[in-house]
Amino acid sequence: MKKKVAFHNLGCKVNAYETETMRRLLEGAGYEICPFAPGADIYIINTCTVTDIADKKSRQMLHKARKMDPQAIVVAVGCYVQTGADRLAKDDMVDLVVGNSQKERIGEILEAYQQDRQQREYVEDIRKIRGYPAEGCQERQGSGMDGHIRVNVKVQDGCDQFCSYCIIPYARGRVRSRRPEDVLEEVRGLAGQGYQEIVLTGIHLSSYGKDLDKDLDTDPHGERIDLLDLIRQVHQVEGIARIRLGSLEPGIITERFAEGLASLPKICPHFHLSLQSGCDSVLGRMHRRYTAGEYRDRCSLLRRYFSDPALTTDIIVGFPGETEEEFRESYAFVESIGFYETHIFQYSRRAGTKAAAMDGQVPRQVKHERSRQMIQLHERQSRIYEERWCHRQAELLIEEAHATDSGEVCLTGHTREYVKAVLKGTQTAGQVNRRIQVGLLGHIEPHVLLCREWEE
Repeated sequence: MKKKVAFHNLGCKVNAYETETMRRLLEGAGYEICPFAPGADIYIINTCTVTDIADKKSRQMLHKARKMDPQAIVVAVGCYVQTGADRLAKDDMVDLVVGNSQKERIGEILEAYQQDRQQREYVEDIRKIRGYPAEGCQERQGSGMDGHIRVNVKVQDGCDQFCSYCIIPYARGRVRSRRPEDVLEEVRGLAGQGYQEIVLTGIHLSSYGKDLDKDLDTDPHGERIDLLDLIRQVHQVEGIARIRLGSLEPGIITERFAEGLASLPKICPHFHLSLQSGCDSVLGRMHRRYTAGEYRDRCSLLRRYFSDPALTTDIIVGFPGETEEEFRESYAFVESIGFYETHIFQYSRRAGTKAAAMDGQVPRQVKHERSRQMIQLHERQSRIYEERWCHRQAELLIEEAHATDSGEVCLTGHTREYVKAVLKGTQTAGQVNRRIQVGLLGHIEPHVLLCREWEE
């Protein structure tokens, strides 16, 4: 009888990609994948450690797995493991702890543990690891709930930035870029499965290529390959209609980069540029490597080369020492840029980072109030951006078809700018995973627009 394995993923798109990889590997090894519910023989939790809250959620899910079946094997993998392996290895709620560099050995590790129950810890010092492992074509099913439509493709791991609030360089190690030929092989395989949209993602995507061997990976001009070079190669893969990019650092948005992207029709004009604060003094304490003015210039560059692109960002409120004046400055800056989406985070003190030891820790109630104000601003700006698209033409990639209680058929999808829209009264046969030209009409609910098929 096949052993049943249940997965639970926490954290970022890279974690989602790696969870999907582990699922595929174990399925290929003869395991049966089942829901994260009572009845599994093995529970695997891919953990996150980006904040203290993420640590807490990771612990909660490990405890939940143990309670669902005390006799099952509970496996903790990922970033929370990488930064706290010693603590976890002594915890009765966990049978196996597996670090980030060992995830692709999950089948081998499980087999060894089931045979002798001896070794419980598989964690390397990830800071010493160099190079992305070579690999062949990976037959993958897309992560998420989008069928064969949109899928994440991990092209890079690690980060060398060492922002003062961030533990990720210690959990993920130094920058390691995936060989272009391996990326392309995977993308071709995904295109062959019917995927039309891929999302290139990584822990620090903007650093892609900085570690690759110059002698082996060069462009026609003899320069070291970078993210733009990789995107150009991916753009040539037949069957892929859209290329979406994960989070980018502002510094990568140069004239060359923006102009290069604009020349590629498959690129989605949807750019997530991490900001964190719109106040220069706070950016300095965060050890971010740009000023608010430089960030604004990068946004202007994108808007020069793309027509009304969707710009999205992250903001941390209540960073140590953030005064009311600094918060107001950051708020005004966010308001002036006019983002489509702003993801707001209350600063979470993370042990092991420089910011955790800084003076001027902001009280919880102050962080909560600043977050509330930023969220209200986000809602206003998001609606303004969506309303600008009303009565305009857009390309909709259909992701889902369903019937309402009244029997009316609805098709749901996203535009290239990642605006969600619904098309009503259309037959479902053959429509899912099709790209349709539509006219956007107006809101039917928050962050969802009604549309109709475009008539010339």
